[in-house]
Amino acid sequence: MRTVTWNPEVYGRYSGERSRPFVDLVSRVTAEDPTRVADLGCGSGNLTAMLGERWPDASVSGFDSSPDMVAQAPTDLPGNVTVELGDIMSFDATGYDVVVSNAALQWVPSHRELIDQWADTLASGSWLAWQVPGNLDAPSHALMRGLAESAEWSERLGGVLRGPEGVDSPVAYAQRLQEHGFDVDAWETTYVHVLAGADPVLGWVRGTGLRPVLDVLGEADAPEFERQYSDLLREAYPATAAGTLFPFRRVFCVGRKR
Repeated sequence: MRTVTWNPEVYGRYSGERSRPFVDLVSRVTAEDPTRVADLGCGSGNLTAMLGERWPDASVSGFDSSPDMVAQAPTDLPGNVTVELGDIMSFDATGYDVVVSNAALQWVPSHRELIDQWADTLASGSWLAWQVPGNLDAPSHALMRGLAESAEWSERLGGVLRGPEGVDSPVAYAQRLQEHGFDVDAWETTYVHVLAGADPVLGWVRGTGLRPVLDVLGEADAPEFERQYSDLLREAYPATAAGTLFPFRRVFCVGRKR
């Protein structure tokens, strides 16, 4: 798996829009008195704090592979919450009552096998819940891939970006958990974000999907790629007087082991 660097400031510019799927995800987890809770790919832990507040008697651990993100962990986290460096691929679900992951598994090509592993490891009555972007075939990503694969950029960027095959449908995820003895609630939602400012869709993807491109190109060549890409985005997502409408599909899966 290619290592992706993260800029907490850029990622956090749309914190309100990015937190809503997390809230929608964990609202379907109805565990009453969990002892141990894990948040995989927690970023700075701002949202992990919600888990600590919801389950004040649980030990809540947030794990993220980005030192820059973990370094931004709030100093006022609930006393039962910790945020630390940790790789999703090496996570051991043994002993956890609730495992959640919000917008992180799409970065892990082997996440389907990891879901199988965690589902087998978790005890009866435990919960496994995740949300991943389902917009990898949307114009924002299709245009990015098309430009990366063009004659000008393909030598450096060929194969860097993920396609729609990077995540599954709600049905496929639901079937996967059912095979491991889970009762499942799976669905998809398209949020229509109203983004303000100049080139707001470019600003959004700078914090997420564009990161692999920026890492490869570096400061010298990234501006030219962004210039060409932003021209395409303006046509695909025209600005209005009220802002730029940016549809964003997300896929959710929540399961409780029987």
